[in-house]
Order: sequence, then structure tokens, then C-alpha cells
Amino acid sequence: MLPILFENDEMLAIDKPEGLAVIPERAPGAPCVMQQLEAARGGRQYVVHRIDKDVSGVLLVAKTAAAHRYLNGLFEARRVRKTYLAVVHGHVGAAQGRVTAPIRQFGSSRMGVDTRNGKPSLTLYRVTGSFGRFTEVAAHPVTGRRHQLRVHFYHLGHPIVGDRWYGEVEVQRAFPRLMLHARSIALALPDGSTVHITSPPPATFKAALVELRAAR
Repeated sequence: MLPILFENDEMLAIDKPEGLAVIPERAPGAPCVMQQLEAARGGRQYVVHRIDKDVSGVLLVAKTAAAHRYLNGLFEARRVRKTYLAVVHGHVGAAQGRVTAPIRQFGSSRMGVDTRNGKPSLTLYRVTGSFGRFTEVAAHPVTGRRHQLRVHFYHLGHPIVGDRWYGEVEVQRAFPRLMLHARSIALALPDGSTVHITSPPPATFKAALVELRAAR
């Protein structure tokens, strides 16, 4: 059973491990979050948003159609605050920053910056640590484009460590996992109260971080 971080009558938040897709992939029989969740609970669950297969952390799922509509409305209105932890290559000079490069899909599901035809995209970030050839950041994707954080940091010249889609493949293969973790989500519930859901970095993330710090 997938770990549950929060649950009420309308929704639940699971702690997704890296390596597990949210929805079915093209490969027949490959496991995914929604199949496991529906099998365990014996009823339909509703995808609200997605995080990439290789990303760990908080994932929201609606339990009813009404909750699905409500949560979709929050995401569309950008009233959900998402925080990710990432480790990127290189030294990020500014203590904090704002990335507004438009993003669109290119071939083979790869995303990239396109200043003419891309969709408006906004990422806010702040540096939380620096060691040797790497920088730790807390990132807030205000918009929700596919691969947004991965594309934006690659665009800045600081690809996320372990990202085999964005960055030098041979370099990225040397790392055991993608160093991107969905740390927390904050949103208003239908009753007006606010919930802040947090996922601790998993053992794989912490172990890789220890190795990166030692590599300095």
C-alpha cells in the first residue's frame, strides 16, 4: 500500500516513490499509482495533478467527482503552493530567482524553452545550500507545465542532478536518481481551512545527497 500523508472525505495525499508512474504507461503491465490505489480501495480515484515518474513526494488524489472539480479549480487558479527540493549542477549565484521562459513540447515528449511558441511558465526558487559542484534549491512552480522545473533549471545552465532527459547523458547516468522531490503542497479546503502536506525526503534522496556533499 502506498503511504498516505493526508486524508479526509474529499481527497488524499500519497507519498509517491520515485520510479512509479502516476497513470498507466505504454508498457503493458507496468505498475502505476492509480492502479495500485484503486485496487487497494476498491473504487474509482481521480487524478488531480501529476509528478514525473522519477520524482518522489506529495501527490494529491481526489476521492469524488466533486472534489476533483474543486481541486482542479484551485490548480487552474494557481491557488496551490507546491514546493520541491532539488539539487542542481553548478554554483547558482543568486540567492533567489524567477524564471519566466515559455515552455512547449518538442519531439519524443521532450519539453523545452520556446520564446515564440511556448506557453507562459513561471518558476520561483531560492538557494538553500551550496557545496562543491552542486547547489541545493527550494523551487516553486507557479504554473504547471510538464517537466517545468527540469526544463527551467536546464535553461539556466544548471540541470537537475541525475536528469537523463535534460543535461549531458553520460554525466547524468553517474547519479543513482533524479534529485527532485515534491516536498510539500499547501491549499485551502472546501470548508475554508488551510492544509499543508509535507513529504520527508526518502532514503534514496538522502543517501544520494550525502554522496554529493562528500564529492566536493
